[in-house]
Formats: sequence, C-alpha cells, structure tokens
Amino acid sequence: MSTDEVKMARIETRISAEKKELIERAAAYQGRSVSEFVVANAELAARAVIEEHEQLKLNQSQSRALVDLLLKSAKPNKQLRDAATQHRKHVTSR
Repeated sequence: MSTDEVKMARIETRISAEKKELIERAAAYQGRSVSEFVVANAELAARAVIEEHEQLKLNQSQSRALVDLLLKSAKPNKQLRDAATQHRKHVTSR
C-alpha cells in the first residue's frame, strides 16, 4: 500500500490462538506488523483467485480451434438479425 492511500475500510476476523501465534511469528520474520502481513498476503491470495477465474487459458489445440472459429465468416441467422433490429429500436448510443 502506498503512503498516498487512505485507509478507510476495516476487516475483522476471529481465529484460534494457534493461528494467531503462527501469523505473528511469520510477520515478525518479515519485520511487518500483523496487520501489514495479513493485508499483504490476503491481497496476494485475492489477486491469484481473481486471475484464476478471470483469465482464459487454452492449450495449443484449444487456441487453434478458437482462432479457426473466430476467423470463420458465419452469416447471421434470422434470430441474430431480429435481435440486432430490436437492439437498434430500444438502445441509444451516445
């Protein structure tokens, strides 16, 4: 966290004494307060989970199949044309 960021939110949790001691010990090894240690590691974990769920990872054959589908020039069917017409009637773009 940069020094320019204002701390406005609070997170509270209850944990066992053993877990608290473990976290305090790890924080001490890194020369951080327990709060700094918890926030830094929670942020890393949160970013990893978000990346796992928001990134599409394909192997080589999946990548080729996707590119082939994207490059194929399919003609819009009646349902798609009707949907586009309805969209133009009801949605205004700025």
